[in-house]
Formats: sequence, structure tokens, C-alpha cells
Amino acid sequence: MNNLRRNSTLVIGTLLFACTLVAVVRAQQSVTVLTGAELTRIVPPGFYFQGLSAATQMRNAAAARLDEKRYVIAGLVDTSGYAADVRAKYEGFFITDSPIKVNGSHLGTGAYGFGFSDDGKMRILDLAGNQVLAVSTTQDTAMKRPRPLMMVKAADGLRFYSGKDYVTITAT
Repeated sequence: MNNLRRNSTLVIGTLLFACTLVAVVRAQQSVTVLTGAELTRIVPPGFYFQGLSAATQMRNAAAARLDEKRYVIAGLVDTSGYAADVRAKYEGFFITDSPIKVNGSHLGTGAYGFGFSDDGKMRILDLAGNQVLAVSTTQDTAMKRPRPLMMVKAADGLRFYSGKDYVTITAT
């Protein structure tokens, strides 16, 4: 009887370990950077910010699926119609349909403006232009050919780049 209990405990423990391992692997593999038609379908053609609407630069747009139905979408926009002070802090839009963390700081579901500054910060702004979040960026010195904007799957989540500067995005 004791052997049966030990074997049952061992089997149950092994099953629990296997299920946990599968969940961890799924969580690590769940981030998918979108490309092609899938990217075009999800990125909006324009974005409203501080009373103006600007066209999306589709060549400088990126999106990722964090799991089956959770997305992060970003794109640079044509800011030529904006005042100089707005253009200095606003580069494009940043949309998340679920809460996320940006470099460990919480960001709620919503549509935002964003900008990467020369002082090593990424700023997230509400649609009225008020700062919601500011986080320090990391510079990827190994990157050979930086693009103005891109997303890359990484071991620690999703890297959101502006040139060689990036922040890490994780699902909450």
C-alpha cells in the first residue's frame, strides 16, 4: 500500500511538473511579431493626437501578438502638421488592448502617443499630450542596421526599438 501511495505521489508530481513546464514554454513562445498582411490588417492608417489626425508611416509600423488575443501596436506618423513643441515629444502612436509592463512599469489598456528622447527616455502620452509614463531606454550597441521603429521577440519579452534604443514590453 505504501508503494502505491509513493508511486501515485510520484506520478502526480511528475504530471504537475510537466504541466508547469508546458505553461512556461507556451508563455515564452506566445509573443509573435506580426509581418506582411497580418501587420497591415491590424495597424491603423492614421492616428488622432492633440486635436489632429496624422497618417501612419506603414514602413515604420510594428505590431506583436502577446498571446492568442492580446496585441501591442505602434507606428510612426507624419507629424508635419504639428507644432514644433509637440513634434519634439510625439513620434507616433502606441496601442495596447490589455495591460502591459514597459521596462517593468505598468501601462493600462489604451491608445497613446509616444516619443523616444535624446536623454535616453521613452515617453508615453495620453491623447491630450499629457505624460502618462517615462522609462529609461537601453541602447543595443550590437545592432548593425537600426530601423526607425521595430519590435523584436526577446527572451525577456518583446523589445520595442527606436533606432538602437529600446524598451522591453511584457504581458501582465
